[in-house]
Amino acid sequence: MHFDEPLPLQGGGSIRDYDLAYETYGQLNADRSNAVLVCHALNASHHVAGVYEGQAKSEGWWDNMIGPGKPVDTNRFFVIGVNNLGSCFGSTGPMHAHPDTGKIYGADFPVVTVEDWVDAQARLLDRLGIGQLAAVLGGSLGGMQALSWSLRHPDRMRHAVVVASAPNLNAENIAFNEVARRAIVTDPDFHGGHFYEHGVVPARGLRIARMIGHITYLSDDVMNQKFGRQLREGLDLKYSTQDVEFQIESYLRYQGEKFSSYFDANTYLLITRALDYFDPARTHGGDLTQALSVAKAGFLLVSFTTDWRFAPARSREIVKSLLENNRDVSYAEIDAPHGHDAFLLDDPRYMNVMRSYFDGIAQETTTAAKEAA
Repeated sequence: MHFDEPLPLQGGGSIRDYDLAYETYGQLNADRSNAVLVCHALNASHHVAGVYEGQAKSEGWWDNMIGPGKPVDTNRFFVIGVNNLGSCFGSTGPMHAHPDTGKIYGADFPVVTVEDWVDAQARLLDRLGIGQLAAVLGGSLGGMQALSWSLRHPDRMRHAVVVASAPNLNAENIAFNEVARRAIVTDPDFHGGHFYEHGVVPARGLRIARMIGHITYLSDDVMNQKFGRQLREGLDLKYSTQDVEFQIESYLRYQGEKFSSYFDANTYLLITRALDYFDPARTHGGDLTQALSVAKAGFLLVSFTTDWRFAPARSREIVKSLLENNRDVSYAEIDAPHGHDAFLLDDPRYMNVMRSYFDGIAQETTTAAKEAA
């Protein structure tokens, strides 16, 4: 969907003549009350469910959660996935041309924030004729967007589902993001963010950035269970500082190589910065309870015990502040071994929590429709 009109940005200035890529699943009901917006995390996109016809390995990134008969049941809900501004999967980003100069944005693409993404999503919903969402759902960075939705557009949503997320990043998380960014910007092929015109990609930096990130998404238990100290099959110790000898090394290099083949370096910088900047309490003297006082939605928060990147304590901060505002809050802390990636996996307790909550939303939507009729 194309937007001519400028979108004001939190960092000052604006962006105009931009596109937002999106997908929808299911059918919008007669009173337009069954829409669920799904917000994506760092390296995901608008393709949240299903498989593209004729394309192998094109399964949506949350396909286990969204679809017919799944926890977010597309037989009952109209689900919308939107690719955020600055991403590299269809929406306008650093690899696109500036409307005034015709030159590729590159490093000149404006810095965007979680709040900017939320406002852009709201504009897309205006175009779709959806005044109020049944729910906004997101995990990790997507959960931050769901939380921001409840503050920027409190009357346009009935529920916020915030999974494996936080009210802001702690210093350790910002530090991981900075190390990953430095890996990219110090790659000789980065060229100050204008590598497109040089016909190169800072692949080395992207590989390292992904390897760093991937370590933080897994728990120590899962890494030990999956890899331990296993050597690559058929190898003996080479006593080399250069060769890949352990299975975990091989796995990380594979993940880094794969990531560098499809993800944009400038997009990585933009999205990790958006993560760093998100802090709704900042304009309220650090008081999260005051920041959340404008929220009107019902909330479900889910965390995972081994997620040290977005620890359960961070979700409990949000729960506490919402309860202090007398908001309707449900909270599930899942004892799962998978680390941060657990929000993408099939833990039955997690799936049952999500299914139960969305069953309640569906019943509420059906009742409201009958009363309106």
